[in-house]
Amino acid sequence: METDIGERIGLAMKIRIATVWVALGVVGQTLEPSTALEAQVRDSAGIRIIENARPADGSRLRWRIGRGPAVSIGEREGADPYMFFIVSDATRLTDGRIVVVNRGTTELRVFDAAGTYLDTWGGKGEGPGEFSDVLDIESLPGDSVLVWALMHPTVTVFDANGIPARTFPSRRRLSDESWHFVLPAAVAGDASILAVQNQDFFETDSVAVELWDAEGGLRSSLGVHPARPHHVIEDRVRYRRIFGLQLAVEPWGDLIVISPTDRYEIHAHAKDGTLARIVRLAHVPRPPTRAHVEAFIERKIAALPMQARAGERRLWEAVPVAEHMPPIASVMADALHNLWVEEYEVPGEEVPGVLWTVFDPAGRVLGFVETPDGLEIHEIGEDYILGVTQDEFDVQYVQMWSLERSGG
Repeated sequence: METDIGERIGLAMKIRIATVWVALGVVGQTLEPSTALEAQVRDSAGIRIIENARPADGSRLRWRIGRGPAVSIGEREGADPYMFFIVSDATRLTDGRIVVVNRGTTELRVFDAAGTYLDTWGGKGEGPGEFSDVLDIESLPGDSVLVWALMHPTVTVFDANGIPARTFPSRRRLSDESWHFVLPAAVAGDASILAVQNQDFFETDSVAVELWDAEGGLRSSLGVHPARPHHVIEDRVRYRRIFGLQLAVEPWGDLIVISPTDRYEIHAHAKDGTLARIVRLAHVPRPPTRAHVEAFIERKIAALPMQARAGERRLWEAVPVAEHMPPIASVMADALHNLWVEEYEVPGEEVPGVLWTVFDPAGRVLGFVETPDGLEIHEIGEDYILGVTQDEFDVQYVQMWSLERSGG
């Protein structure tokens, strides 16, 4: 089936465009460039709108992820620095060092490019560079890092040698209500801090988004946006709607993605909060079946003790179900400002690997990339993917996988 652009430019031009894309190495082995890589671009009231066709099912970009991890840090039994306990985040510095947030011991563990232990920063306490809790880490220019936690009162910045450089409050209250505040979520390209109400921890149907300066001062408000509605079950328990939307928030080059996940439409805002870009991908909404709902509930209760599952199942069965399943699970920008959109894995239809749709910095679709199953990705560099996985004994490993971008 031809796209509108294909119909307008004619068959000869279509073949020429397809040949160019193949020569650039952007097209995967089974990808049809004439349908998957064309985009309609228009402006509407100052908003750039990019309409993309969906790449062919089963196609992949000619990017290659290593057959196994290039670096794997962690051991079932061994020296203490390699024995992880609740790894919550990790980042790679420009000199190749890998800094791991080991939340269970409230510290940062530093390893060289080969995965050999070098140093420990921070630790539990109230002194300079110490924490009562630590959760997330982001790299800053000059190989300094910024760390914070969900309930910890301060953000701490360490220089490249692990020396605490400065601290400032880690949350800004939006009202007198105890839960109504924003927390750091990411660092934007100009070292400003993206702050968001935590959707998973706070029981709120809307989410405030802000930009802070490097000292934690308010730079601009990016508005209040809808999140998944809550429903009270039996007057005591709040549950989010089954297959309901989440709010994806992520820096993307000079823009900030603030977008609901209930449709394939990415909203990217300028740093003054105005909507600057809408990226769409052709998608046919899927209404959930009863089997999908059952599989969703099974996924939710699987980690509970057997004696607790029946009661939890009964509560979930009273939760409303969204009209359609979401097409998007999460979004993440890489070091080259491509946007990776994780495809939602339909409960009961799980397949090996994790499928991502990759868009270029302008919002044009490049194609699909598949990442290793079970790897929770924390960072996508120019030539690597950094994440955390665990084995059948729940032992965690921090792994770096090579990423080869052929063409594009």
